[in-house]
Amino acid sequence: MGVLVVLGAIVGSHYLRETTAMSDYVRDRIQPARVEAYRLQAALVNQETGARGYILAADPAFLQPYEDGRLDEQQAVETLRGLVRGEEDLIADLDAVEAAAEDWRRVYAVPLVSTVVPGDPRPADPVAVEAGRVAFDRLRVLFDVQNEGLLQAREDGIRELEAVRTNRDTIFASMVAVFLVTGVGMAFLVQMIVVRPLARLREATRKVVAREEFGHHITPEGPADIRALGQDVENMRERIVRELEVSRERHSQLESQAIDLQRSNAELEQFAYVASHDLQEPLRKVASFCQLLEKRYGDKLDERGTQYIAFAVDGAKRMQILINDLLTFSRVGRVSDDHVRVALDPTLDSALGNLAQAVEESEVIIERPEKLPEIVGDPTLLVMLWQNLLGNAIKFRHPDRPITIRIGCERLGEGEQAMWQFSVEDTGIGIAPEFSDKVFVIFQRLHGRDVYTGTGIGLAICRKIVEYHGGGIWLDPEYKGGARFCFTIPAVGDKEPAQDEALEGASA
Repeated sequence: MGVLVVLGAIVGSHYLRETTAMSDYVRDRIQPARVEAYRLQAALVNQETGARGYILAADPAFLQPYEDGRLDEQQAVETLRGLVRGEEDLIADLDAVEAAAEDWRRVYAVPLVSTVVPGDPRPADPVAVEAGRVAFDRLRVLFDVQNEGLLQAREDGIRELEAVRTNRDTIFASMVAVFLVTGVGMAFLVQMIVVRPLARLREATRKVVAREEFGHHITPEGPADIRALGQDVENMRERIVRELEVSRERHSQLESQAIDLQRSNAELEQFAYVASHDLQEPLRKVASFCQLLEKRYGDKLDERGTQYIAFAVDGAKRMQILINDLLTFSRVGRVSDDHVRVALDPTLDSALGNLAQAVEESEVIIERPEKLPEIVGDPTLLVMLWQNLLGNAIKFRHPDRPITIRIGCERLGEGEQAMWQFSVEDTGIGIAPEFSDKVFVIFQRLHGRDVYTGTGIGLAICRKIVEYHGGGIWLDPEYKGGARFCFTIPAVGDKEPAQDEALEGASA
């Protein structure tokens, strides 16, 4: 196709140049040459008319057309000679006309004009006058020859121009036909060499991908590029098959692990039941019988014996508290699985109601936003979250300054990634930055039991509740005026109620 385009461009440009050259020859040379020939002939006729009138009438006014004709003749000859350069016949005709005109002037016109006396209209020699007329008639014959030559040159140019145009059109039509045939041939070759192998490759790929016939081998066909593409697709299929085999093995392992996890969860449920009933019952008996022992034999025991009994009772009670806290921790997100639209203001009010006595005794000042947002979550767990955070702030208050608790709320991000960030900050004793991770570990305490009560499970429960709702919780290490806990919860509560069921299903 490239060779055809180059050849077509060369041939087409050649014929276009020839057509243009012939058209320019006829339009810009022959036609103007005919005009100049008529101008030359008119100038000679004017010379003959003026000379003859001066000879007959002896009036000098008749010499002006003669002189003007001489100037027009010179200009016409110069222009005509430039137009017909290279045309020997036309130049010969021009030379013949010029020679005849010069002979006419030399032999007849100039001698007769020189014999005339201005203002003396004596009759000239009739014989000389007639001879001059006959000589100019011969010049007229040369005019006809010159005009015939120019006309013949024009007709020859037009014929050659038509022939060139015919050849050009024939060549162009042939080129179009060749291009069409070549295009059809190329289309056929593309269909056979490219399209059909690609179609077979596409069908084989569909069998592998759409019909999940991963064992179907893809055979590369066609040119080198398409075979390379087919080989790459075949390599991809083989890798997919290998990955599928690995994923099936992993899936089988995951199913086995899921069964083990279900069994473990069932055992944990059984353990929770035992811990809440069977383990607490002996502890209650130990505490009760120790108290009965103290009541009945207290007057017979010394101070150390009474102290031992008190230690046993206290240990039993603390064991019961630890068991209850452990059960509470294990039940977060397992026993209750409610995901509904929750307004956080009522959950905060419920938590403050549960802490009403501690709030009143400590004279705490609580600053809260005018309105907290709505989210999707478990109302009971959210009440427990507020209660643990506020309870810790009240418990670990500073002895030398009044306690103030500030609750903050701000929105982070937009769209599906939007989060609500909450903060609970106090003016208490604070937490050192190096313990910012330790405080969230279950049963980890930073103070002795004789200083602050509790089992060290409250913040672990808070972290489990926040993570259960899809957020995170941390201690702000830059806050210095006490302790500042921050946690985030997804802002899915801003969605339309019709979307809540989908959210509940995704959370479940």
